[in-house]
Amino acid sequence: MSKLISYLARRLAAALPLFFVLPFITFCLMHLMPGNYFDTLRLNPQISPDTIKKYEALYHLDRPIMAQYFYWLKNLLRLDFGYSFAFKQPVLKVLGSRLGNTFLLSGVSFLMAWLLAVFLGLWAGMRRNSWLDRTLNFAAYAGLSIPSFLLSIFLLAVAAHWGGLPLGGMRSVGYEDMSAVEKCWDVARHLAIPAVVLGFNSWGYLFRIMRAQVAEVAERDFILLLRAHQVSEMKIAVKHIARNALNPMISIFGLELPSLFSGVALVEIVTGWPGLGQIMLQAVRTQDIFLVLGNMVMIAFLLVAGNLLADVLLVAADPRIRLENAQAPYAPVLLRRDRGKSRTEIA
Repeated sequence: MSKLISYLARRLAAALPLFFVLPFITFCLMHLMPGNYFDTLRLNPQISPDTIKKYEALYHLDRPIMAQYFYWLKNLLRLDFGYSFAFKQPVLKVLGSRLGNTFLLSGVSFLMAWLLAVFLGLWAGMRRNSWLDRTLNFAAYAGLSIPSFLLSIFLLAVAAHWGGLPLGGMRSVGYEDMSAVEKCWDVARHLAIPAVVLGFNSWGYLFRIMRAQVAEVAERDFILLLRAHQVSEMKIAVKHIARNALNPMISIFGLELPSLFSGVALVEIVTGWPGLGQIMLQAVRTQDIFLVLGNMVMIAFLLVAGNLLADVLLVAADPRIRLENAQAPYAPVLLRRDRGKSRTEIA
């Protein structure tokens, strides 16, 4: 346990620059855009120039770029993400009002994509070149090829023609008067289209990785040895092939989590899901700089947390991997195989 805590502390210390680099790049890009939020206020004759100068001085937006960034960074260390000019609220309050909805959509899509990718990838990898394998491969290519906004529009058109699913929002009229079961069912119906779109896009990528790993592991010598000893195919598939094939899937877990969270914005906008997507679009269009920076901090946090969680899961899933400060001080290291042990004993 002490080694794990020490390892996580080292990884967290190595990832700290990410919390400074990503917001700084975003900060510079926002300043490269012509104008700023206060330029729209100058077009309003009811707002005096002195009022605008007062707000610029209050939030240090009249200073050079580096000074503005360091003022924001100092406030961030006190968990002050700044003020949203467009929503007239603190950034944390704006993000908190929609964060739960985005996490619900991302979590359901993430879980659905991973479960289907693991089980169907194992099934297809064990039955290569069968009609099921070819059908799933075609579906995976479709998931990788079809843009999420186009699939969203298609499913919305189907739902409009069919009439069985709502076409936007998160709750129906009269939601407050429903029972607990009816509320869950109502949210699930609204969640169906955006969750299927996000899950389908992620599933295609994850399925192909899982299938390729299963096919590679199934060709190894120790699998042939297990079959020669008449070990059941189910035990071989679940205990040996799936366990060894899951390692690369766990490794990309840390990258998939923030990418799914950042990619949910477009789907939310098209399907009308009340998450952070619409807020972020409005923040970029109005150049609400502190709100955009707050969103980048959340993405950086998910990237670091996802990679740390992936490393812990990798160590838990594979006993051959341990954490040590050797050649790669911030990465899991594969234990050397003892010459006296057979491959089946190690696997």
